[in-house]
Amino acid sequence: MSVRQSEAVQTTVERRQSPRAPVTVRVDYSTIDALFSEFTRNINEGGLFIESDTPLALDEQVQLQFRLPGLADPIKASGRVAWVREAGADGPPGMGIEFENLDKGARALLDEIVQELRVDRQRP
Repeated sequence: MSVRQSEAVQTTVERRQSPRAPVTVRVDYSTIDALFSEFTRNINEGGLFIESDTPLALDEQVQLQFRLPGLADPIKASGRVAWVREAGADGPPGMGIEFENLDKGARALLDEIVQELRVDRQRP
């Protein structure tokens, strides 16, 4: 296991406060000098996973925009790369993004939708 993967596992275990809810939506994100568009496969109140063959470096800052099911307007947030999963690891390659500085309205909306996604997942 590389140092990067070791840090990723440690960060994931220590930081995740609640279970992820499955959802596939497009996420547009940017760094200081680049724009990207990928898909998320899951989300929780604290962050999301972006599937990417070329994940960013740990702790890189990003600006995110994504539209969750049932929303007319996208959620805009800033975040940082909290962990990275390389190709060949358990699951698809990508990165875990931890939300930072969500305004109260976006936070409440995100919390509500993630809760609904979890409930939908548990229905038979």
